[in-house]
Amino acid sequence: MFAYPLLVADIGGTNARFAVVMEPGGPLRPLAQLHTGSYASLVAAAEAALGRAGDLFPRSAILCAAGPCDGRRIKLTNATWTIDGPEIADALSLDQGLLLNDFEAQALALPALPEHGLRDLTAGLAAHGPTRVVLGPGTGLGVAGLTEAAGRFISLPSEGGHVDFAPMDAAEAAIWTALERVEGRHTAESILSGPGLARLHRARLAVAGGESSTEEAPQIVERALAGQDEECRETVVLFLRLVARFAGDMALTFGAAGGVYLAGGILPRLAPLIDAPAFVAAFADKPPVAAFAKAIPVRLVTTPDAVLYGLAAIGRAPERYAMEWERRLWRP
Repeated sequence: MFAYPLLVADIGGTNARFAVVMEPGGPLRPLAQLHTGSYASLVAAAEAALGRAGDLFPRSAILCAAGPCDGRRIKLTNATWTIDGPEIADALSLDQGLLLNDFEAQALALPALPEHGLRDLTAGLAAHGPTRVVLGPGTGLGVAGLTEAAGRFISLPSEGGHVDFAPMDAAEAAIWTALERVEGRHTAESILSGPGLARLHRARLAVAGGESSTEEAPQIVERALAGQDEECRETVVLFLRLVARFAGDMALTFGAAGGVYLAGGILPRLAPLIDAPAFVAAFADKPPVAAFAKAIPVRLVTTPDAVLYGLAAIGRAPERYAMEWERRLWRP
């Protein structure tokens, strides 16, 4: 179905990462990580990435991008690009192509993840069902599920990051009163994302009566990791607790007895500050179904190229993945 060389790419609101696989089952060859805002379109970014590799002309492409997928087209949620599969095929002279939502692709990547790229937060727990969920904060907050039936993997895409997100106790309620709304709402993404981390920090400081902050997520994370700023560290600790709670909610929503996987651009960076017992306790605090939540394994995805491995796996064995191929392929 997919002729080689195969171009794979993970397109986010901040960064676009490109790699190529030269033959079925071949190794993933990274090409470039580019800043999305520095290019007018995906085609321009892809041409720049391919130009760095010399005389490389892919024949197919499997791409994922951070926005809802409508067949062969995606408008990025947190950037200006509109990605149209057939236009890309024409511009890059491709024989074939496939476009996926980024967390739909993250879900499809789960079976292909190398064990060395995972950290277990729930030691001793094994999957006990076919359905898994993957979520992760970055520029936005992605959520998707994966299940398996008759030997084929089926993705369960969602816009779960845009559900309403409420405080759970008096301390959080006080922070929520100072928390900036996005389009009139407190959503999971407006809090559990890079911009959300900065909003959470400003709200915490406001409630505590401290000086206001202009720091963005990278600076907050850096200062928390370095132990330079107790306020930054406290914000990160709260952020992780909220991520754990949301992850537990998504586990219940999808019935993810097969496990919950934590991905995205932020959590791997925060790995040294993740207190596994505290994280799992917040994740599983779900009465009256706490027993179900406590039995779900939770794993942190630590490899930055996880989704690219997954896209390459789809190209290698598309028959293992159930999807609407005729509607989704660029040149059926």
